Amino acid sequence: MTQAPGPGLNTPPVSSRSLLALEIAEELVDAPDWGYRRAFITMKARDFETEGFTLFGSGSPDGIEQVAAGKAQLAMINPSAMLTMAYRGEGPYDRALPVRVISILPSYDQITIAVAESTGLKSLGDVFEQKYPLRISIRGPRENSVPQVANQICKAAGFTLDDVVSWGGEVRYDYRLPGPRMVDLESGAADCLIDEAVRQWVEPAAAQGFRFLPIDGAVLEALVAMGFRPGVVSKQHFPSLPSDLAALDFSGFPVFTNADVPDAQVRAICQALEARKDRIPWEGVGPMPLATMCKNTVEGPLDVPLHPAAEAFWREQGYL
Repeated sequence: MTQAPGPGLNTPPVSSRSLLALEIAEELVDAPDWGYRRAFITMKARDFETEGFTLFGSGSPDGIEQVAAGKAQLAMINPSAMLTMAYRGEGPYDRALPVRVISILPSYDQITIAVAESTGLKSLGDVFEQKYPLRISIRGPRENSVPQVANQICKAAGFTLDDVVSWGGEVRYDYRLPGPRMVDLESGAADCLIDEAVRQWVEPAAAQGFRFLPIDGAVLEALVAMGFRPGVVSKQHFPSLPSDLAALDFSGFPVFTNADVPDAQVRAICQALEARKDRIPWEGVGPMPLATMCKNTVEGPLDVPLHPAAEAFWREQGYL
């Protein structure tokens, strides 16, 4: 007679139960009809008393505040310039925050501004001087990176997105990607589109005659002083453009932490990245190129220092 397992017999170890939860989360985050995709993972000690270790798998600016406040020990952000502003205390940050980089995922992109030809606008200065009531379509929510960067661009030109609304315009914070939002320009529901992911929408917008407002001159100088890098949307890659377009760089996904996070924890993160680099999805083909993901590159602008433990680990691997 086979005895049924009693209490405590054949009980999976704690790690197995945690792995089960993580496996379920991994499946759900890629499910097309699952609406919760921002992973906020807290790992606790068995005593339930030791402070946990939290990883925030999102690319939005709220991760910067979470890490700065010690509520998360790891987060990501796009573009890299958002983290640079936080480190310097520029733009939306009224003080320098103690952020440090662990690695940076390469992601080359630009942000630019298209307007309907009927507006007659040729520059951001025209918008300010005419107090033009643009009807802007922008990727939301309002707290996300695209609206925040767009507002910094406007501020450098002398106005804000809220000013546009006060002039009789409209700012629509839309969850759709820029390509699908092209219908707003085509139908006349909006006369301005501000976004990154330029490969999805710049060529069709230019081919249909929409104008692009250059980000250059004094506006660009002010943005560079804050932590941005100049960008260009080239006619070579977008033949419908009349010429190369001065834009603003929107590249890089820094993986970052707080300067006060212990070296041993940062080293463990680096070891995990190294061990799983061939299984972690990224925008390219093959294993994650960690050898270039701890350096300053065009695809991964690195203007915030590496955490000392991360720098030491990458150096041991021969990447630095």
